Formats: sequence, structure tokens, C-alpha cells
Amino acid sequence: MALLILGLVLFLGIHTLTTMREARAAVIGRLGEGPYKGIYSLVSAIGLVLIVWGFGRYRSTGYIQVWDPPVAIFHPIALFLLWFAFVALAAAYAPAGKIKAVLRHPMLVAVKAWALSHLLVNGDLGSLLLFGGLLAWAVYDRIALKRRGDAGAPPVAGFKAADAIVVVIGSVAYLAVFWLHESLIGVAVR
Repeated sequence: MALLILGLVLFLGIHTLTTMREARAAVIGRLGEGPYKGIYSLVSAIGLVLIVWGFGRYRSTGYIQVWDPPVAIFHPIALFLLWFAFVALAAAYAPAGKIKAVLRHPMLVAVKAWALSHLLVNGDLGSLLLFGGLLAWAVYDRIALKRRGDAGAPPVAGFKAADAIVVVIGSVAYLAVFWLHESLIGVAVR
């Protein structure tokens, strides 16, 4: 559990630094932009590795059930949220389209939908820490973006071809992960 928590602190901590514009500017001023980006990437990567390693160790040695989610009720909602997360993720990397414009910050929407979908069907302590932590960070980051006036993707009139491509790519990724979840993560989708 300690590795998972340390990974979350490093990963979410360095990502939170980007929302603190004055502190971030001071660090860049001291280090320079190149070294800052290098350290940012290194800390993010170490945090991510510790999260994956720590969560895997937790699941194999110290699983702690906190509550039993009613899977029959939450499962359809979780599956829809997960599909939506993949569509939003695809929109984050697509050219301007209506989906990207409506979501404004599609990467954060994807993280929130993905984390919430996992919280609905997992009632163990490690999942609550991992998915709850990522959900809380994404909510915080969206609030920080709004406070500093970052409007996100510009408005677009009507749906574009990019929107159809986003839905197709998101849907294919969703189906692939659904199919490969057990071999990649070690847990079958229930």
C-alpha cells in the first residue's frame, strides 16, 4: 500500500504543480524550461511505475474490502462511463470537433469518467485510494483551469467528420480494453 500511496503523491503532486502557476514559474526560472520538463517527466514516470507496482502488490498481498458495491446496479453505468472515457480521450487528441468543444478539456473528462467508472464497481481500499485520488485530482485540476480562465477547446458549430472518427476510435479502444482487461490488468470485467 505504501508504494501505491507514494506513487500517487509523486504523480498527482507533480501534476498539481502545473496548476500552481507562480510556483511553477519560479521552478522554471531556477532550473530552466528544459530541465523542468525533464524532471517533471521523470517524477511523473516514477510515480506511474510506483502506482502500477504498488497497486499490483496491494491486490496480491493486502486486499482490503471496504464496501460491496451493488455490481448489478452499477455495472451498466460503469460500462457506459468507461466507453465515454475512451471517446473523451480520443477527442483530446483529435482536431477541433463538436465533442472536443463541448467537453472543453476532454482529457480531464476522460480521467474523471474512467475513475468514477472504476469506483462504482470496486469497493476495496486500494481502488478507493487509486481511483478516488485520480478523480479528486481531475476535479481539482478542472476547477484550477476554470479559475485561471482557460476556456479549453474553442466552440464549434455542428458535428464534424472528426467527431465520427473520435467515436469510432474511442469505441474500438473501449472494446479492445474490455476484451484485453484480464490479460493486461489481471481482472476480468464483471
